[in-house]
Amino acid sequence: MIIIPIDIVIQLIHKLVKGEFLFRSQEKDDALYIVNRGKVRIYRLSNSGKEQLVRILNPGDFTGEWTLFNPDAVHEEYAEATRDTSVCMIQQHDVQEFLKEYHAISLKLLGEMSQRLESSGRQTAQVAVESVITRLVLFLAENVEPEMGNSPTITLPMAKKDIASYLGTTPETISRKFGELEDEGLIQQLSGKRIKIQDLDDLLLYSE
Repeated sequence: MIIIPIDIVIQLIHKLVKGEFLFRSQEKDDALYIVNRGKVRIYRLSNSGKEQLVRILNPGDFTGEWTLFNPDAVHEEYAEATRDTSVCMIQQHDVQEFLKEYHAISLKLLGEMSQRLESSGRQTAQVAVESVITRLVLFLAENVEPEMGNSPTITLPMAKKDIASYLGTTPETISRKFGELEDEGLIQQLSGKRIKIQDLDDLLLYSE
């Protein structure tokens, strides 16, 4: 999440209904979008039409950063509202001007872009070479905060069908793999998208 001086930035608020697109792949753009209310899913489509989730944007999250420094940039992904959503739009020129003035925001933006690039590369590599169970175990481990200890209870950041898309598999397979981990005594599925990890070290060893 990046906090930007609101009096400098907001020019227009897009209001989207559930299922409406903020942008589509191959559309040219020159704006940064910040979610004000609601939720937006960012995903890609393969040549065969298979969908892979990239990330889910919640209030305060942003997208479109890669188009800010390239006048000929086009989106490579789709951005779809999953509920009624409002999104603030900031034009390329305005973003560039206040980034010159607010250096801390520039560094924050670059840091977020670097993390997203690393995450995208890791996601691609895992889908290509790792088994589904390994991908799922690593996904769960990535959502454990250091202070939680070795037996944490985490809240899944997205629905299981979205986890399936993010990990490059099907909802049915993900449900089976969650069941497998639970049968092995490695996790306990609780209400409200919460997962109790019985022993993080044992869980990670199971994926090897």
